[in-house]
Amino acid sequence: DLAEISLLVNRAWQIREMRREIGLLQHELSETYRLDRFITNDPAMRQLCLAVERIAQHNASVVIHGESGVGKELLAASLHYNSPRAARPFVKVNCGAIPEGLLESEFFGHEKGAFTGAVARRTGRFEHADGGTLFLDEGGELPLALQVELLRVIQDREFERVGGEKTLRVDVRLVGATNRNLEEMVAAGTFRQDL
Repeated sequence: DLAEISLLVNRAWQIREMRREIGLLQHELSETYRLDRFITNDPAMRQLCLAVERIAQHNASVVIHGESGVGKELLAASLHYNSPRAARPFVKVNCGAIPEGLLESEFFGHEKGAFTGAVARRTGRFEHADGGTLFLDEGGELPLALQVELLRVIQDREFERVGGEKTLRVDVRLVGATNRNLEEMVAAGTFRQDL
């Protein structure tokens, strides 16, 4: 059937073009966050760029601490796009902007019927970031109950969707950022020391 063949050829051509465009966009992002593009004469900033370049090659979780507006998200993106994970997703979550009751579903997703309003299965940010980096902006705002679950994902690389029974495995690098003093929060009992 010539119409079906034509449709299949057009679909294959569109997929090829989309893959090419995705490759170009990934290259453009990598170029944007290249560390040699940071222009500075400040010795501390040069040291920071060298540290980011070194840390980017490893899979260790990273916490970036600094005042609001100093470029913590830019550093997180630089860590991702200068790492072996650069071709995989860089997923951002602003932990302070999501209501506490929705955080678990936002991170881990949920199954249909897990709670009122869960009319369909939803994948969470960990699944979206699989193979890449999950950036937790304002990670100091996370409630203690969710900190326990995050610790499990960091240690075991697995979780369950809300209302689900199947254990899902992910390969995600976590990068957190906060302007809060985590040592003071640990002493006050509002942030887990092991996390």
